[in-house]
Amino acid sequence: MTASDRAAPRPRADQVLDAARALVPAIADRAAEIEAARRVPRDLLDTLAAAGCLRMLLPHSHGGAGADLTDALRLFETLAEADASVSWTVMIGGSAWIDLAGLPRASFDALFARGPDVVVAGAFAPGGSISSADGGYRVTGRWGFVSGCEHATWLYGNAVEAMVDGVPQLRIAVFAPDEVQIEDTWTVLGLCGTGSHHIRVTDARVPAERTLRPLVDVPCLDEPVVRVPLPALLALSVAGVAVGIARGALADAVASAQQRVPLLARTPACTDPVFQADLATADTGLRAARALLYESAGAVWATAVAGEPFSLQQRAQARAAAVWATKQAVAVVEAAYHAGGGDAVYRSSPLPRRLRDVHALTQHFLVRPNTMATAGAVLLGQAVDVPVF
Repeated sequence: MTASDRAAPRPRADQVLDAARALVPAIADRAAEIEAARRVPRDLLDTLAAAGCLRMLLPHSHGGAGADLTDALRLFETLAEADASVSWTVMIGGSAWIDLAGLPRASFDALFARGPDVVVAGAFAPGGSISSADGGYRVTGRWGFVSGCEHATWLYGNAVEAMVDGVPQLRIAVFAPDEVQIEDTWTVLGLCGTGSHHIRVTDARVPAERTLRPLVDVPCLDEPVVRVPLPALLALSVAGVAVGIARGALADAVASAQQRVPLLARTPACTDPVFQADLATADTGLRAARALLYESAGAVWATAVAGEPFSLQQRAQARAAAVWATKQAVAVVEAAYHAGGGDAVYRSSPLPRRLRDVHALTQHFLVRPNTMATAGAVLLGQAVDVPVF
């Protein structure tokens, strides 16, 4: 039993989902505040933590719900219906620990020594250099897109340790918050409330046991969530946030149409057959995206639970499903925005924020369209030169 087991009772996945659904109205009411602050307020993050949201994917061994991937996606989707930045912060903060599963077990356990509600923030993209020194390592680097860094219990950065035959050999270093400088750089178009600033360290000394070689070191935990290829797990999670944004946008459009009377019309927009047809089309597209997303997540999880190896084809199909579901979600948000008419241009409407958030999300490399080319090559049996898939 770890210290985190003794510190707090383990939540059940259904309890976390029920608590998240109950929080949706309160989160939605604070969406403008979150966007303006460029971070999730501390009191709201504490409430989400108390509800178990940060522990959804964390295994029972460390005080988490040990939920399967489909339940985690439901959590991200539910929170994104209320506010995308909240969902993204929970999704990253509550799953980034998986990047650190290659640490020695004692070092990994130490991350949760003060309890299971740990927020991990970091960047996998290499942004610095690391070299051995004094029995540990010295690290200098700067990393961007570090979501939730202002609230993080632990932060990490991926750095280049050496070059072998032109290939960078990487090592991740884990930092305490007081070892990191946060640069206020997160002034952006969408997902404004995620606080995804740059972080910097200069000649920081890190003990060897607080470093790992990503994609090389064997995970210290043997859990289904750790067996899932990380690119597939995170891509499906990102798509879950996108689908939640789309569900929220569609609900916003319906609420607006029931009240708004278009220029020269005599009845609310909801009585317009064109709006009705467009709504049905968007709803159908969204349901198709959700169906594929959850079917793919379920298949991935079944393989992980069985402890079977993931074929390159299965990885490709999971990644392609995430990209396609995200693309469908974007189409739904765009349709909802256009259906909102002139009212949708005002900041008082939630639709412009939904539009900005979903388009910001599509810039993440895991759901960018060029993924489809690689997935297609895999399905055709062609060789692909992709280090992570």
